[in-house]
Amino acid sequence: MMMENLESFKEKILGEYDRLDLESKFRFGCHRDVSCFGRCCADVNIFLTPYDVLRMKNRIGVSSSEFLEKYIVPIMVEENQLPVVVLKMIEDEDKKCPFVSDKGCTIYEDRPWSCRIYPLGLASSKTGADEGEEFCFIVDPDETFCEGFKEDKEWTVEEWLKDQDVGTFNKKSESYMQFTLHPHLKEKKELDDKKMQVFFKTCYDIDGFRKMMFESSFFNRFEVADDIKEKIKTDDEALLEFGISKWLKFALFHEDTMVVKDEELEKGAHSLGWKVE
Repeated sequence: MMMENLESFKEKILGEYDRLDLESKFRFGCHRDVSCFGRCCADVNIFLTPYDVLRMKNRIGVSSSEFLEKYIVPIMVEENQLPVVVLKMIEDEDKKCPFVSDKGCTIYEDRPWSCRIYPLGLASSKTGADEGEEFCFIVDPDETFCEGFKEDKEWTVEEWLKDQDVGTFNKKSESYMQFTLHPHLKEKKELDDKKMQVFFKTCYDIDGFRKMMFESSFFNRFEVADDIKEKIKTDDEALLEFGISKWLKFALFHEDTMVVKDEELEKGAHSLGWKVE
């Protein structure tokens, strides 16, 4: 799907698709004996959350910078002015996902959120933490070649989400999703290139973000509790949460989520109208 069609597609879903609750039922099955097995993993836009990137790069055992260079395409979303990443398909006729073999997904346990939730989709009209609605819908079986809809296995939405461990990915991405709804972004206040780079490194280049923190004067300038510092030194998930909920809110929106230690830096922050403790 081309990026310029995303907004119209979203409007179509919000206006035309049935809203499912947790008890709604549907039939679906995916296994090697389904004739279309693996076809849905080709020539498709798979948007990756920061948590997706973290899980995938750790699964294949490469650094985040290596993963970004080899497997992703960065794009800009005008709606909130933030860069996002899309999984790069293999550059051949089929344009398959690089992690798909004839036997199926080679990183199945760590596959991205969008792969897990299929054949469900998630639609949202939220413009803030408590504004708008969010619901699941069935991907239209009349607009896809998927034969899985003809299988006899019946699920409720709740059963499917649990079986595919979607809840874990939702929980781990909660801070990120809330961040994208920040008033600064919804009001389309411009972020300069430097702030864009800070956002991208913090969210997607987790190894580069850690290196920036621990190989610079970061901890001389900002107060970070010893137990947190020790945890984020090795725990990628903790570092990602710290980066989004603490560092980015300070660096991009000047919120008081970080404590400045350096006296001169504190003076400079006050002169810019930043909130510091």
